[in-house]
Amino acid sequence: MRSISADTRFTVTSRDCEAESKVVAIRALSMAESCTFSLGEAEYERIRQTGSPNVMWGTQEMLWPIPQNIKEANERVRFLAEAKKNFQPKKDRARSLFLYSCGRASAIWTVRPGIPEASVRVSDLARHKEFHEDYKEDKRQYLYSCGRDTPIWKVTDGAKSASERPRTKQLAEHRPPHPEFQPAKPIETIIPTNALSASASERLQALASPKRRSEGPFRPPQWPVSPAAKSVSAKPRSMELARPKGTADGYQLPRDEIWVVTRAAKKASASGRIDELSKPLVRASMDHVQFNPDAFLVRETALKGVIPRRVHDLANPIQR
Repeated sequence: MRSISADTRFTVTSRDCEAESKVVAIRALSMAESCTFSLGEAEYERIRQTGSPNVMWGTQEMLWPIPQNIKEANERVRFLAEAKKNFQPKKDRARSLFLYSCGRASAIWTVRPGIPEASVRVSDLARHKEFHEDYKEDKRQYLYSCGRDTPIWKVTDGAKSASERPRTKQLAEHRPPHPEFQPAKPIETIIPTNALSASASERLQALASPKRRSEGPFRPPQWPVSPAAKSVSAKPRSMELARPKGTADGYQLPRDEIWVVTRAAKKASASGRIDELSKPLVRASMDHVQFNPDAFLVRETALKGVIPRRVHDLANPIQR
């Protein structure tokens, strides 16, 4: 590999790296002509089975041995190994590297001695923007402000010893809160001392006492009905209210899901007409119809038929 020193007078680009890799490939292919390999059939069989040769890492030894049948690089490899042409003019190739450019060329161009002086237009464009004629600078420039004015200006002795005016004091006061503004309450509730030493009244103690419930014995869930209640007859009004709502006239109960077939229907025999209508219509399949040339012909009577007036009226679209 090529080492770069501090006083090197060339520029390292991606084209140089590409050419360097191609030269290394040419050298590796050309080594097959001058080097002899002592690998036997056993070593090649071990490499074929394991998939990787026994190579010490960190050395210049190649990972894969070059086959013996390779004598020299072909024309395609030699063409790829050629360095890319540098179209940069020769006068620009000798540009010196900048001191702190990390290998990059300097952005400052050296003026050749044959170039004349700048024209009037170039000198006019190179002149910096001047201040207005009425501009008066009343602030001193800060020491390290890169030409900018400092926002801190000198306070006069009279301003330092001046007394405060009522208007200035009024403007300096902060904005007061709303008259009904209440600050946030503390998270912990502070109980006053009087509440801690107070004693509950008799009414509060009575309300705080739990409700007393009897523990039994309870009556049974069923209680006997008296003989007088058993012999009481309902009033006509109660009988009228207890009567269920009747159904409408002509109402019939829904039929069952399963109908019982009568014996007569079971023993009945179908007539000839019913047998004829129950037979399925047998049509010829397309395998046979395709060989019949008269299968899709329209009869002459159908061609001469006249549409009835009623059919003609029904065929007309409805005007909406």
